[in-house]
Amino acid sequence: MMLEMHARQRFLEEYRQIRHSERRGSDNPLYYRALPFRDLSGENAAMWAMRARTYRFFERHILAPMERSNGRTLDVLDLGAGNAWMSYRLSLRNHRPCALDIFSDPRDGLRAARHYPVAFPRVEADFHCLPFKDASFDLAVFNSSLHYATDYVTALSQVRRCLRPSGAVVILDSPIYRRSEHGKQMVAERHASFLRRYGFPSDAIPSLEFLDEEMIATLADRLPLRWKIHRPWYGWRWHIRPLTARLQRRRPPSRFWILVGEFKQS
Repeated sequence: MMLEMHARQRFLEEYRQIRHSERRGSDNPLYYRALPFRDLSGENAAMWAMRARTYRFFERHILAPMERSNGRTLDVLDLGAGNAWMSYRLSLRNHRPCALDIFSDPRDGLRAARHYPVAFPRVEADFHCLPFKDASFDLAVFNSSLHYATDYVTALSQVRRCLRPSGAVVILDSPIYRRSEHGKQMVAERHASFLRRYGFPSDAIPSLEFLDEEMIATLADRLPLRWKIHRPWYGWRWHIRPLTARLQRRRPPSRFWILVGEFKQS
């Protein structure tokens, strides 16, 4: 247990160093309220532009149909909420979000939620042991975060327990590869880059860091659940990335599909 606590603390310290060096966050409350559609700091505009496209797709093609079919306010678990921008957006649509993360940093973690003009629950907890009663939520969203899990089966099993029978889990902005070896190459490259830049590989917690097609199918069988895969359009430059990588003899790039899972009832 002490070893696990030490690893978690080390991960959080290293994660904070990386995020701050990337100039995440702002002293301006309007910065947070504009996310993901505008990055008022101008520091990570390209990344937020992509996150905005993902969220727009989620809002129009997944959330809106759920709103119509349920005909009521939804209880939504925002997993890996970061600065809780998605929980804020969900509250603007009159839903009841709960923002969960292990990172409570005041600029880029849960404590940044003080900048929003509405209040919602913020819970500092781990994916693998969710501190909620059974059947508490209608929707759970891994917000660019499932790849931080160390065990996808455990994390998704916890979500299944917390969802109501008609609920769904959505996975946004996690890297997906056709083959496992390409994901492993990405992880090695990422750790080497961190080691060069920061002096550590950022692997204190052995996060899985990616999904692949075989893994997605295995999760469907083991849990069990039904996946629906959405492929948002991120523009031509993103679309031709596989061709560009092939021409430059690099590993295939990740895809950012949106996965919607419905658990089969026993």
